[in-house]
Amino acid sequence: MRKAVVVAASAALLSACEPLSMAALGVGGSAAVNHRVGNVGTRTFTASLPRVKTASLSALRRMGVQTVSPKKTDTGELITARAGSREIEVELESLTPNTTRMRVVARESGSFFYDGSTATEIIVQTEKNLGTKAQLQGEKERGRST
Repeated sequence: MRKAVVVAASAALLSACEPLSMAALGVGGSAAVNHRVGNVGTRTFTASLPRVKTASLSALRRMGVQTVSPKKTDTGELITARAGSREIEVELESLTPNTTRMRVVARESGSFFYDGSTATEIIVQTEKNLGTKAQLQGEKERGRST
């Protein structure tokens, strides 16, 4: 009899934990997916959209990423590209004539998994290109004024 009471009490206590463990598993699982899915790189540059487009296309070319098609959108341009099994979208949005927002999404082909490191590297290389061009432009202007 005592054994039956212990088993019944244990079963009741353990069954109450099941919803909690399932909730914890759901929260942890969704956090991992959101972290993985949320790997979208964004950066705002103090540069015109044509300058950022040129710099980003140059970055993609240097990285060996094949550009599939750039096309105009309502707010700017969308560059689609491919690198191995990655599908890449570079969205350029003109905020002002001298400010452009860049959003890069790199995802596994046919998957919902995103590659944040590739997206980040595209932005970093674009930024380097913009810095190099700004330095060259500044040197040109200083050379003319002397």
